[in-house]
This record gives sequence, C-alpha cells and structure tokens, in this order.
Amino acid sequence: MYLFKKPSWHLPESAVTDEKLYKERRQIMKMGALTAATALLPSVSQASAYAGEALEFEKNRSFRDLEPTPYKHITSYNNFYEFALDKESPAKLAHKLKTEPWTITITGEVQKELTVDMDEILSHFPLQERIYRFRCVEGWSMTVPWIGFELSYLLKKAGLTSKSNYVEFETLYDPSSFPQQDQPSFFGTIPFPYLEGLRIDEAMHPLTLLSVGLYGKSMPKQNGAPIRLVVPWKYGFKNIKSIVKIRVSETLTRSTWNIVNPKEYGFYANVNPEVDHPRWSQAKERVLGKFFKQETQIFNGYAKDVAHLYQGMDLKKNY
Repeated sequence: MYLFKKPSWHLPESAVTDEKLYKERRQIMKMGALTAATALLPSVSQASAYAGEALEFEKNRSFRDLEPTPYKHITSYNNFYEFALDKESPAKLAHKLKTEPWTITITGEVQKELTVDMDEILSHFPLQERIYRFRCVEGWSMTVPWIGFELSYLLKKAGLTSKSNYVEFETLYDPSSFPQQDQPSFFGTIPFPYLEGLRIDEAMHPLTLLSVGLYGKSMPKQNGAPIRLVVPWKYGFKNIKSIVKIRVSETLTRSTWNIVNPKEYGFYANVNPEVDHPRWSQAKERVLGKFFKQETQIFNGYAKDVAHLYQGMDLKKNY
C-alpha cells in the first residue's frame, strides 16, 4: 500500500480560515456590495490598499500552522521602490498602477516561448491558499495568507531543457504607474526595471509561488499586483512584484540588489541568522504589530523543506 507522506509545512484542518467566511465575502462581491465587503476585512487607511475582487481558489491544506498578520499591516507597510523609498507611501500611491490588461512572457531556454494573460491565469491555473512567513532584510517579518500557484506549473507549461539552469524575473517598467522610475538616479535608488533571479531547483520547488492575491482577494497594488513571486525561505527583496517577464537561462541571472550592492545583498538571499547584514544583525526579527523581537529561524523556518538544496555550499559565502 502506498502511503502519502505529508510535507512538514502541512497545516491541520483546524487552522484553516473558515470556508463560510470566504463564501460570504465572494457572494457579497458578486452582488456588487463593495462597501459591505470592505467592512468584512480589517480596516485600512487608504482605499487603494484593498483590491476588492474575490478570488476562487482551492482550499488546500498545505499551510503552516501560523497566525496571519493583520490585513492592515500587510497592506500599509510595504517595500516597493518603484512607488517610493519609504514603507508607507506605496499604499498611498498604488492607485497609479494600471493592471489591466496584463501579460507575462516566458522566454529563453524553454521548449516553447509563451505569453499568458491574467484572465487565463485566474481561470485555468490551480490557485491555492498558503500561509507563509515573510522576512524582510531590515529585520521585520509578517505572516501572509497568499493565494497563488506553484511557479513550476508555469515553467512546465513552457517546457524546460537541459540548459534551463536559472530563472530571471522582471517588473513592469512604466513611469506613469511607478513615480520613482521617472526619478534621476542617485545614491539610495536602484536601476529599473527591477530584476530578480532563482536557480532552477529553487524555482521548481513546491514552496515557490506566483501569487495573485492574499486574504482571499486579488493582490493589492502596493503588495505587487497583479502577480508577484513568493519564495518563503528567502529575504523579502527576492520576492519580486508586478512581474511582466520571465526568462529561463543557462547561466547565472541578474538580481537587482546583488548588482547594486553585492557586499550587502547576495544572489541567494536565504534567511540566515548567522550571517549579519554589514549594517545590522539578522539574528532577531520583529513581527509587524508586535512589540518584542523574536529569534530569526534558519531558512525562515523552512529548513526541513529546502536545506537540501544547498548541501555542501558555504552559506556564509553564498549569502
């Protein structure tokens, strides 16, 4: 008899958000009662913080047993340098982003190059909810109920080859949507469009998601609408937002922060409390909405799932 071994990140039935609540939210949205639907969610200070559209997704049980961070914190404290350099402004400026129409192209070392649009993704891709820890390099963290699908699904659709070794992602370049992209380059800013990369085994790992929403709704613009990368064992800057291009490569791909400041930001960006940022310690973190700090976990708590990917590597050198 074949026994299915659950992954270590499986969540018990008791920890899943009540299905009745999600059904009620979706029904209200279908009736057009946007005001009432908003009232069902934690309050937010900016209208742009709430995407509004309910998503249909599988009640997947493969979550971690974690308490989600309040919605108001997830949507009001964001790193999104295309909008602004501080954490609060992205939510205020997010209305500038135009997310329709939206397509993603997959090119490079694949069997067939593809272009997919959001309608196809939302209609035909297997959306699931997963609650992941999220750790930012500055020392704060949150727990987010993401809605998305495994990146491997899209890469398999394009077809990998013997030369498919790395994957590069690119954010939309549109200064009319992203004010910061239209600013002159100076110390403290980064070149656009934003780029990020993964090794192919990281990209194909079942924990790696392309997320289209959170808290049962479509992705808020300040959080990376309409689609973003989520790699839970890596620091936040690795989780690129508003993706329009995916390129599969034989050689090492580009990573914006690694290009700008390689002494502070490595290509791998794995959460490792034993490797300090040159300007601060990574040993502790503060969960948004809480006062006291907690110990940072190696690989952000996902070591059982991903440590084997880096067997034999010097994790202090390859940070």
